[in-house]
This record gives sequence, C-alpha cells and structure tokens, in this order.
Amino acid sequence: MISLNVQPEAPHADETSTTAARPEADLIFHGGEIVTVAGTETAPGPEAVAVKDGVIVYVGDLAGAEAWEGPGTRRRDLRGQALLPGFIDAHGHLGGIGLQATIANLLADPDGDVTDLASLKAKLSEWAESDVGKQAKWIVGFGYDDAMLAEGRHPTREDLDQVSTNRPVLAIHQSYHLGAVNSEGLRLLGFDSTFQDPEGGVIRRRPRTPEEPFKLPFGEPDGVLEETAFEPASKAATEGLPLSASAGLFMKGVASAARFGFTTVQEGGVTLANLKLLRQLAPLKPFKVDVVAYVRADEATAAVADDPTRDPVGVDTRYRFGVRAAGVKMYLDGSPQGRTAWLTEPYTTPPEGKPADYRGYRRIKDDEAVQQVGTAYRRGWQVLAHVNGDASIDQYIQAVETAVEACGPGDRRTVAVHAQTARADQLDRFKDLGIIPSFFPLHTFYWGDWYRHTVLGPERAAHISPAKWALDRGMIYTAHHDAPVALPNSIMILSSQVTRRTRTDGIVLGAGQCVSALDAVRSITLNAAHQYGEQDSKGSIEVGKLADLVVLTGNPLTVDPDEIKDIRVAETFKRGESIHPVHATTQEDAEPGPAVPADYPWHCSC
Repeated sequence: MISLNVQPEAPHADETSTTAARPEADLIFHGGEIVTVAGTETAPGPEAVAVKDGVIVYVGDLAGAEAWEGPGTRRRDLRGQALLPGFIDAHGHLGGIGLQATIANLLADPDGDVTDLASLKAKLSEWAESDVGKQAKWIVGFGYDDAMLAEGRHPTREDLDQVSTNRPVLAIHQSYHLGAVNSEGLRLLGFDSTFQDPEGGVIRRRPRTPEEPFKLPFGEPDGVLEETAFEPASKAATEGLPLSASAGLFMKGVASAARFGFTTVQEGGVTLANLKLLRQLAPLKPFKVDVVAYVRADEATAAVADDPTRDPVGVDTRYRFGVRAAGVKMYLDGSPQGRTAWLTEPYTTPPEGKPADYRGYRRIKDDEAVQQVGTAYRRGWQVLAHVNGDASIDQYIQAVETAVEACGPGDRRTVAVHAQTARADQLDRFKDLGIIPSFFPLHTFYWGDWYRHTVLGPERAAHISPAKWALDRGMIYTAHHDAPVALPNSIMILSSQVTRRTRTDGIVLGAGQCVSALDAVRSITLNAAHQYGEQDSKGSIEVGKLADLVVLTGNPLTVDPDEIKDIRVAETFKRGESIHPVHATTQEDAEPGPAVPADYPWHCSC
C-alpha cells in the first residue's frame, strides 16, 4: 500500500532554516484574488497570505497578516492578479518536456507551424544543421500530427529520405506512440520484409505487389512504426543526442514546468537506469520543483522475478533533493489519435490497410497485466496504467480486481491514466475499486474534431475525458498534460475542461461533460495532491501547507469561461521562493544541468 503521509522534504544539507524569536513572515501576498481551493470559494475570499520558512502560516484579512510583518518581511502586491495553489502535474514526463525543447519542433498551430509534409521536412533539415543536430547521430523531430497535415497521412520512408539518405531520420508523432523513419533508419533497426511485427506493435508495410508475394514474407516496411515497434527507434534516436543536449533535458523540463505554474511534476514511466541516475544527479543540483518518479512496470516486475529479494523501485515517503519514487507505470494500449488504442467497438475510419472491424490492439497479455498489478500491490508500489481505449480499461479493471482479491482491500490510489474512452459502467467500477481516473482533457481541444470525423464518430467523441461522469458519482479525478504529447500548459488544461472547445471547428465537444472552473482547478491542485498522497502538505492555500503558489493574470473562477485560455502565469513560487520568472530565464535558455555519463539511457514513453 502506498504511503498516504508523504512528508515534505527537509532542507538540503547546504540550506539553513532559522526561526525568529517572534513571528516574522518571510513573505506576505495581498492585493489580489486569493483562490484557496480549501472550500467552496465563496466571496469574499481572504485578503492576504503569509509565508514563513517555506510554509503558509496565515490566511485571512490583511490586518492579521500584517501582525506577521517584520523588518525582513517582503510584501508581494498582487495588483489585482490571482493567487492559487501551485499546480501539480498528475501525469507527464519531465525529461520529455526537455526533449521537446531540444529536438525539431514538428507541432501544428498553436504550438508550432508545421502544416504539411514539406514544412515537416524543412523543420527536420533545419534542425540537422543546428549545433545539436550536427552532433546528433539521428535527425529527429517531435510532434507531427497526421490529422493536421494537409496530406492527411503520416510521412513515409520516401518522404524522410528527402531529408537525408545517409543519416537516420525519425519523425515522432505527437502521441509519442508511433513515428516514421527513413530507409537508413529502417536499415539500422533491422526492420525489413523478413522482420515480423513485435508483440504489441506494428510495422506498417507497403502494399504487396502480385509479382513478389513470397519474396516479401511480411511486406516491405513503409517507414511508419507503431507502439513496441516504434520504441527501438525512439530509444536509438534519443540516446544518439550529444552529451551537451542530454545533460540539460531535466533542467529544461523544470524551467518549462515552472513557466506554466507547476511546482510538482512527474517523470512517468522512467527506466530503472534513468531512476538511478535521477537519484544520483539530484544531490548535485537539487530540482526547483518536486519530481515524482514512476518506473516502467515491465522492468520493475522483471527485476523482482530475477531477484525476489530486490526492491528495484525503492518507494520514498520523503523527497530527497527534490526527487522521490512512488510506484510503477503500466502500458496497456496506444493512442486514440494514432488509432492504436484498444477499443471494444471499431474505429469509425480504420487506418489504411486495416479491415472495417479494426479496434486497435493490446500491448500486453491479460496474464502480464495481472502479474504487474499483483506484484505492485504486494510490494507497496502505487500503480499508474496507461489506458486509452475502453477494451484496455476492461483489461485493467480485471487485473485490479484480481489483485484486490489476492491482497485485500486498501487505499492504494491506483490510477487510470488518460481513460479517454471510459464508459459510464467503467467509472462505476473505478469507484468500487478505488481507481482514480486521471484524464487528458487537452484531447478535446487538439483532437476533438479528428475524433468526431475519423476516430470515434460524434456520439463516442462527445464523451471522451468524461470528467462530469466522475463528479456525478462523487469521485475525485485529476487532469494532466502528458507532456511532451502536449505542452505542459496548465491554463489550457483548465480551459479545455470548462469549455471543451475544439481546435479546428471550434465546437463544444460534449457539453454534458463540461465542468466548473473550480472543479477544473481542483483537478490540478488538491485532487492531484490526493492522487500522490500529499494532500496534507500541498494542493490548497491553508495554514501548515507548503507555500507552493502560482500567480495568474486572471482568476479562472471569475472570468468568462471562453477567456480562461487567455490567462497567463505571472509568477511561480516553490516553498515561498520565486522559481519563475528567474532573471528572465526561458525554456530555451534554461540553466544546464550537471554532467551526465556519455551513455545516459534517456527514453520516453507516454
């Protein structure tokens, strides 16, 4: 069972903490709208918040806060802006955020300007000539979306051969569950007509020609790789980045997260090797935000099978230099936008070459899912599972039910990550089993139109990320950005839940699933703290909690819902210290991290 009393980290060895003989706050906030998330947020709210030694010591009227004022107290006049609890990342990939900022940007509007295959190839070619690109073994970019390309298809090996024929090229789909490589990339991976699809993945093939039915037993690869077939390409390309780029991935991720108001972030699905290095690097330069790590469940389970006396995860109940491990992350299917998620009903329009009854596919077998959840429960690891399609959610529910029967009931805060197509009956089972749904509401914005027209059809698409169904059942739910799949944009997480407005057509996708602004805020503050077992120290502005705070240019609870998207993060505080903006630091010029080994095994899987 996970610890439900995660303790705040003590000061680092080089830090000191002094307490004055009389109460004297370090910082007092006043002059704006204060959203505590501690109750119903009825007006008027508190006038001021006082902070001492990184902890909130007072919330109330200004006169009461001034009783904490002394010669060393700093006053922060909000000037009408809003003060909220620091945002908590319920699911994302810290290093992936840094990777997103390091390789070629293949995103479409509003996060990039790739509109067709020509602009995609131009971005890759431009990056290849950059300082990092010249040193990298692969030419690599992230974020293309076939739904937004003018051609309406994935790039093929022939398209990417136009970028380079002598260097491997990888274009990563925005889902991070598939991508396309050029001919040289396929050669280096050993993927040809004699190579069979791996379990849980697909190597897309060129159409067979009547002249060569036996010469090509599995069909010649067309360059597009899905799921477990894609992972070797991702691993090779990212490990081929120069040391100078790899060293700064986590620090760039921290800078970007702080820019969007996050004070606690997740490294979801980290390899055991990366977790070890994360722990080794943190003391050298402690992270400015809290980092919660989850190890890949397949790796952790295999390590236990090899040596039952070993604890490969080492769940922490306290942050150590900004890092703690909390459990494991499972992967049961793929992405709806990439049409690899595992559904119970067919896709509205199957991918090219697939039959009309195509439903996607599982990544692991039922017995593997049962084994991974059961091992985690016995070891006291919190379980997060990537489940997008309702068939994969059924598989997860069955695995959790089996584990509960074997291990007994308990407050384990098991999480269903994404749960895009969760049915109403599945939410009932979540409630019964204590599974917290963590939704990815940005799908309504980025891919809502794609889902309506191509992936799910109007009826099913209207109920993706069914947050209102969860609220109707009295459940706690969280929301996340899954960066690098999307930018870690906290404001868009809020806006997409309240309005559910789509990117292209601008329609409201399933008005019945819209939630209030307060519920949306809770999903990335107090509810997310609850998911981590940290609700006693984070997630709301209350006396005794950490002074993890964010200043916004507007109050999402009081502005017009369609104006939430225009709010900006003005400042982010971690334990009362400003971490954004810091000397005009941006995502692009984030301070470098400590040196890492040349064979640093970076790998991201969302």
